[in-house]
Amino acid sequence: MSAYIVRRLLLVIPTLLAIITINFFLIQMAPGGPVDQMIASQIGLNASMLDRITGNNASEAQDSEQAAGEQGYRASVGLTEEDIDAIKKQFGFDKPLHERYSRMLMDYISFDFGDSLFRGRSVSELLIERLPVSISLGLWTTLLVYLISIPLGIRKAIKHSSRFDIWTTSVVLAANAIPSFLFAVLLIILFAGGNYYDIFPLRGLVSNNFDQLSTIDKILDYFNHMFLPVVAMTIGGFASLTMLTKNSFLDEIHKQYVITAKSKGLAQNSILYRHVFRNAMLIIIAGFPAAFIGIFFTGSLLIEVIFSLDGLGLLGYEATLSRDYPVIFATLYIFGLMGLLMSILSDLMYSVVDPRINFEAS
Repeated sequence: MSAYIVRRLLLVIPTLLAIITINFFLIQMAPGGPVDQMIASQIGLNASMLDRITGNNASEAQDSEQAAGEQGYRASVGLTEEDIDAIKKQFGFDKPLHERYSRMLMDYISFDFGDSLFRGRSVSELLIERLPVSISLGLWTTLLVYLISIPLGIRKAIKHSSRFDIWTTSVVLAANAIPSFLFAVLLIILFAGGNYYDIFPLRGLVSNNFDQLSTIDKILDYFNHMFLPVVAMTIGGFASLTMLTKNSFLDEIHKQYVITAKSKGLAQNSILYRHVFRNAMLIIIAGFPAAFIGIFFTGSLLIEVIFSLDGLGLLGYEATLSRDYPVIFATLYIFGLMGLLMSILSDLMYSVVDPRINFEAS
């Protein structure tokens, strides 16, 4: 197994390099880069005006280029060539593209992500500051999804085609059809100072006086802030896992070894939890790392915005709007690295759940 792990870890390097390289050149080609953003702020353009100048409208772009002369930046009206050169040097754009790319790769090997272009702080500080929020949302949501889906899926498999199975399927599919952000708004209206109750806080991961609270009060305060965001993310996330659990158990229940065990007079619970459970849960338990990464990457952006939670999703979104390249590339690098490592962990989980699986033989 150790040789397989080493091979997978070695494959992380070229895969991560490809991810970073593709994203680097794609983002560099996008209009309205950091130099354009700074020029716009210098001459007082707002975001919509900058978009019109640097956007896809060819005629407007041509007019702006003519007005800008030979500067090469369509929003540079009113600035001298020296001003443009100073801004380019400030952001490192006075160096060729390949040199910036090589420098970034060398820095990323040592996890040196540089400084944010617009926040006046190092990117590492921003990532460390925002990471607890995203991990909290991803971890608790994934755990809650599994705690709901697995027992419900097993029960539905046992009661297949019964009234319980039919109405729970309707509820699960209806919950899955509700977007998490819409359910989040509903929760705020009902329980966070909307038109009804003011039970849960609306902003932040913890209260402002968190450091002054006792240990018990700190735990309660943390979960009090986490409750609504986690519930909003969970409501639409357990449908697929519930049906996967049900179908996995149904498939095992109809296999020959289960029929043989029943013919020997074994109790249903003994057959279900001593024989069926291990085989049926293989793909479900092994998929936990991938499920966490999926929720961690994609599920929390709108929730972070709605509940004013400063996580990595919101950080990456804000950095994309402002073309803060160091923050964009760092978040892509961290997300890519975590995704690759979690895929290795997912494979290892298969061996833990079922020792018969041997990746060394493949």
